[in-house]
Amino acid sequence: MSAASEQQMNKRLNLEKATNFMRQYRDPDSRELKKLSANQFMEVWSHYDKDGNGYIEGTELDGFLREFVSSANVTDISPEAVSDEMLVELKACFMEAYDDNQDGKIDIRELAQLLPMEENFLLLFRFDNPLESSVEFMKIWREYDTDGSGYIEADELKNFLRDLLKEAKKINDVSEDKLIEYTDTMLQVFDSNKDGRLQLSEMAKLLPVRENFLCRQVFKEGIEGATKLTKDDIERVFSLYDRDNNGTIENEELRGFLKDLLELVKKDYDAQDLLDFEETILRGVDYNQDGKINRKELTMILLAIAKHNQEEETSA
Repeated sequence: MSAASEQQMNKRLNLEKATNFMRQYRDPDSRELKKLSANQFMEVWSHYDKDGNGYIEGTELDGFLREFVSSANVTDISPEAVSDEMLVELKACFMEAYDDNQDGKIDIRELAQLLPMEENFLLLFRFDNPLESSVEFMKIWREYDTDGSGYIEADELKNFLRDLLKEAKKINDVSEDKLIEYTDTMLQVFDSNKDGRLQLSEMAKLLPVRENFLCRQVFKEGIEGATKLTKDDIERVFSLYDRDNNGTIENEELRGFLKDLLELVKKDYDAQDLLDFEETILRGVDYNQDGKINRKELTMILLAIAKHNQEEETSA
């Protein structure tokens, strides 16, 4: 190939890349999406999450959908070829399939389910294996925050990811360089405040629990909220957090419960926020001052939540 024709081809490829970012990730013949590496996944995310707020939404989402669909075409059609009417229909189908939490936008985990990725990198999102409860989460947090700093730093995150791959019997497939790439990518993805480490709320996004029980409808029942909370509800909550069945919620059990409680009122929180919250809650209900929560004390907290939600509904 002559230098001139090579230059022309590079120019065309660059133009193609500029007009449709997703096109470079498709196989030129089959138009199927190629498996993305961790770095490529991050490139796609950063390109469409233009304001860096952790979501692809609004015009970002429109741009992504137009390019995602038009890039599948064999001929290089412009993303604008997707009409506004088609976009509305496309968005409705797309969000129904991939917007798991139904908030009208795409977060990083939802994009990870949509794009084909290296199998070992995908494993780290634990889609098939969410944690049962925040008690389990707090045990993992304590295990990997080895220096007790209240943050998961890069080396601690790398140890956590290495153990995840070991658990899946995949560690032998992943070189140390690849593990560093995974760690860097996970930090870029989940470190929202960009301080180079993960605080509690950031790690909670990387390692979600199956369900925050305290978000259930029984705690949001408006006017009759407090009266609709039954003994069975309270018993279910108690047994969810009292993992060792010793009749009290303590240590990681208590912190798991408080993490779920804190998430109802605060989106971004760190280990210090959790400690302060623990002090405040225990000061209010821990009458025997044993640093644990028994059934009676839990009942007071849950009734207070239901009452607070009732007041919010009334004033709304």
